[in-house]
Amino acid sequence: MHIRDEGAAGACPAVTDGLSVQLVRAWNATSWIEIIAVVLAVAYLLLAIRQSISCWVAAFVSSCLYVWVLFGARLYMESMLNGFYAAMAVYGFWQWRGRLSGEGLNVTRWPPARNALALACVVVLALVSWYFLRRFTPAAWPFVDSMVTWASVIATFMVARKVYENWHWFLIIDSVSLCLYFTRGLYLTMLLFAFYLVLIVIGMREWRRSLPLAAHAA
Repeated sequence: MHIRDEGAAGACPAVTDGLSVQLVRAWNATSWIEIIAVVLAVAYLLLAIRQSISCWVAAFVSSCLYVWVLFGARLYMESMLNGFYAAMAVYGFWQWRGRLSGEGLNVTRWPPARNALALACVVVLALVSWYFLRRFTPAAWPFVDSMVTWASVIATFMVARKVYENWHWFLIIDSVSLCLYFTRGLYLTMLLFAFYLVLIVIGMREWRRSLPLAAHAA
C-alpha cells in the first residue's frame, strides 16, 4: 500500500511536467494573430461586464482575426461564427449607443419559454449544418461545432440586447468550446476560455445588479 502511494505521488509531478512542456510547445507554435485575438477577446469581456460600449470595438477586431485562426484549424462553423460576431459588434455598438432615439438599453430578462424556444432552434439548425459539414467538408467535430456556433449566435444577440441570461448561455458554450479547442491544439485560446468562465460568473453578478427589482425575484 505504501509502495502504491509513492508511485501515485511520483506520477503527479510527471503529469504536471508533461503538461507544462506541452503548453510551452503550444505557446511557441502560437501565431501572433491568435495572441492579439486573445488579448482583444479578454478586453471585450472585461468591458462588457462594465457595460462599456468600447467592448464592441475590441469584439470587432478580435472576431475578424479569429475568422482566420479558426479556419486554419478546420473549425469552419466557428470561423463563420466569428464573421457573424464582427457583424454583431457593429449592431451591438449601435444598440448600446441608443440608436436614433438617444436612449440606451437597460438589462432585461427572457422568460423560460423564450429560452426553451431559442434552444430548440439551435438544435434544429445544428442538425442541418452538421449534415452538410459531415457530407461536404473535413470539419472536426461537426455536430459539437454546429451546436456551439448556433448557440453563440443566440447568446451574442442577447448580449447586444442586454439580456441577462446571455451569461448562462455562454457559461455552457464556453465550457464546451474549451474542450473543443483543446482537441484542435489551440491551447492559448483554450486558456482564454477557461479565463472566460471566471469572468462569466463576475458578469452574472454585475449585470444582476442592473436588473429592475421585479426581475431580481424572477
